[in-house]
Formats: sequence, structure tokens, C-alpha cells
Amino acid sequence: MSALLEVSGISVTFDGFRAINNLSFEIGPAELRAVIGPNGAGKTTFMDIVTGKTRPDSGKVLFGERSVNLLGMTEAQIARAGVGRKFQRPTVFEDQSVAENLMMALKADRGPFAVLRWRPRPEHHARVAELASEVGLADHLPRKAGELSHGQKQWLEIGMLLAQEPRLLLVDEPAAGMTLAEREHTTRLLVDLAKTRAVVVVEHDMDFVRRLACKVTVLHEGAVLAEGSLDHVTRNPAVIEVYLGRG
Repeated sequence: MSALLEVSGISVTFDGFRAINNLSFEIGPAELRAVIGPNGAGKTTFMDIVTGKTRPDSGKVLFGERSVNLLGMTEAQIARAGVGRKFQRPTVFEDQSVAENLMMALKADRGPFAVLRWRPRPEHHARVAELASEVGLADHLPRKAGELSHGQKQWLEIGMLLAQEPRLLLVDEPAAGMTLAEREHTTRLLVDLAKTRAVVVVEHDMDFVRRLACKVTVLHEGAVLAEGSLDHVTRNPAVIEVYLGRG
């Protein structure tokens, strides 16, 4: 199986600090991967590079069957190519309903004049209902997004990303601030999503990573330190020293 995303030999330096150091990483078309590591390990910078927010000094980022180099594309072009990113803090339109948030996400790709003329058709309403069901918000379509719990807002934002039909979803610390029930729902959601697309989860919470039951990549000083199951990497002496042994 060929990789959907292939990062090879990426390095980036900020003011003399090497945030990413010859990083190579790949993920398959339908795979769930957790990325862990101490603060400053390069996890956020890695996501910034893949989504076009940060330009590396060297290396390649290839995406899809045709191995398109994402480094030659803008953030908007990368998003349109099928890369979606979910930040740690949910960004939803609080005064709009769940349905309206999802509907806006469906039309986000259109130009400014097309958006003004755009009117939802029956298939758009059907797609909104489908997305809400997929993320567990089918019973909340009329509610204002601002009334949702923290976890529900996170699911709504994932639904808004899914409206763009990404093939790769980058998710930053989804479990932070969630109740136990919300964490369990989020676990099931991410596992289900990874059946049809690649999902990369950056997470600090080891218990949540264990629930995902997926391959884990450990970053340290901007490079891959270890890779494998959580049990495998947490027995690695180098991982214990730089990450798990800290407090």
C-alpha cells in the first residue's frame, strides 16, 4: 500500500532553533496515527508544514496517488487538495445553528460572488443531516453552536471539516477539556473516520492515545525518535528518558 502522505527529509529553523530536523514520516490512505512527544518536539510545526502555514528549509511533502508536492501550494490549495486541520480550540460560528455551521462549511470553497448567489438545495440539506449524524449531533441541528458543550463544539468543527471531504485529517489534542463520555465518543469518531481516510492525532494524553489503539510516532527535537504500538514505544529507553521520565 502506497502512502497518502509522505514527508521526507524536512528541516526548518526559526531564529537559529531547529524545530524540525530531517523529519521523515508517512501515513497510508486509511490509517489512524497518534503523534506524541514532549513540548518543543516539533508536533505543531509538523502540522504547520503539511498544511502550508510554514515553509521548510529543505525536504519534500508529497500527497496523494500522484505524489503532488504540497510545498509548492498555498494553504487554500492544500485544503482543496484534501488536507483538513482541526485546531485545539474549536472555531465555530456560535450565533449560528449547528445546521447553519455545517451548511456554511459545504459552500466554503466557492468564490465570494458565488457564495452570495448560493442557495441550498435538497441534497445540501441531506448532506448536512448526514454530517451531523456522522459526528453525533443529529439531535442538535437547530441548536445554536454557542449552546453546545465543549466536546460537542469539537465534533461540530470536525463535521465542518468533513464537509470539505478531506482525505487527510490533522487533529490537534482533541481530548483536551472533555468529559469522560465525550472522550469515549471522540475515540469512536476518530477510529470510524480513519476507516475511509487518514487521520493524524497530535495528543499529550496517554490514556486517550491508548484508547485509539493505533500506531504511534514519537517526535523529539524535530525528528522521529520511535514508532510502533504504544506499548512498544513506551518501553523504548530513549522515549522513557526524553518524554515519559519527566515528572
